[in-house]
Amino acid sequence: MRFLILLFTAFFLNACAPIHVNYDFDKAVNFNNYKTYNYYADMETGLSELDTRRFLEALDAKLKAKGLVLADTPDFFIDIKSREYQEVAHNNVGVGLGGSGRNMGGGLSIGIPVGQSKVNRRITIDFVDHSKNQLFWQAVSDYGFNPNAQPEQREAKFSAVAEKILSKYPPKP
Repeated sequence: MRFLILLFTAFFLNACAPIHVNYDFDKAVNFNNYKTYNYYADMETGLSELDTRRFLEALDAKLKAKGLVLADTPDFFIDIKSREYQEVAHNNVGVGLGGSGRNMGGGLSIGIPVGQSKVNRRITIDFVDHSKNQLFWQAVSDYGFNPNAQPEQREAKFSAVAEKILSKYPPKP
């Protein structure tokens, strides 16, 4: 029983890792004009094929909930780019050694990193007006990523990322 509680807690903490999103958009655009969307056919997401499918399914569900429709002739296209990066551990332990005496001095200091680097993922989503071929909305998300996560964990994480990304779409005037 204790093991199950620890396992559940670990999954919960991993799922609740913060997702940071920065938004940018064209203030002159009327977002009510965009009702249909599709993805670029030659999109290079930077995700594995399975993760790309998981993320697109999560985005489709969130966009559908917002009243947008996937169409062959869309009002706008979506482009997705992703990359992984490692965040260096900032925790250090300093060890110092020094001495002095009769006009002589010396010192030695060593910084020892504590902990391990975190793997993060950055996903950039661009909404591009089909008729003007012009970017009108962008979201850039950063979050902790576990490369060894199980498929269910990946689905849950992509769903949370899609929810957070689309929480500010369309932007409030």
